[in-house]
Amino acid sequence: MMHKPELTGQSRATRSVEDYIKAIYHLSAESTDATTRNLAGRLAVSGPAVSKMLRRLTAMGLIEHERGRPVRLSSTGRLMALEMVRHHRLLELYLVEALGYGWDTVHDEAERLEHHISEEFENRIDALLGHPTFCPHGDPIPDSNLSIAAAAGRALSQVRPPAELTVIRVSDKSAALLKYVAGLGLVPGAALRLVEQEPFGGSFVVEVGGKVARLAPSVADAITVSAR
Repeated sequence: MMHKPELTGQSRATRSVEDYIKAIYHLSAESTDATTRNLAGRLAVSGPAVSKMLRRLTAMGLIEHERGRPVRLSSTGRLMALEMVRHHRLLELYLVEALGYGWDTVHDEAERLEHHISEEFENRIDALLGHPTFCPHGDPIPDSNLSIAAAAGRALSQVRPPAELTVIRVSDKSAALLKYVAGLGLVPGAALRLVEQEPFGGSFVVEVGGKVARLAPSVADAITVSAR
């Protein structure tokens, strides 16, 4: 079983290092360039702070970075990122399944905890939950070998009506959005029918659980679906 690379001395991975590595991973997974500007926006830090950290990450062998080009994770950096993603998504599911947290509240809690759990604790959560493959929001959980399933489906906003669909993922970037769509029954595994999109880029009209709802394009962007 693979584990996050152990770094020592000047190369020790701090929480800040892990946050940067995970941010680079997520930007790449979203097909967004991991530039200084995008990293600054994602992490809510200044451009000079990002530049300083990128120099450090390069010296640690965690990234590959050429001036004027997007940052890329090295093989070591990718393993570290996947380990943090595994921690985060296992913790989210544990908080929901074992401790009764709402799915709209677990992201921030998992962000705080993911840096501190041991390999033993990770393995015990994994076993307790039956070696799950998806977090509560439908994101794949890397397995114990740090392999992760490829992204599937497409945004509801990219589907042309009419269509019979299944929700497979909801973005966890907004707690308010998660709470809203859960109230409509739009959670992973839910069946829905896309009836129409209102004219001039208007709302997406869907039927779920026998009820009709109108979703703003920004909400439809946050819901990933597959054909039924």
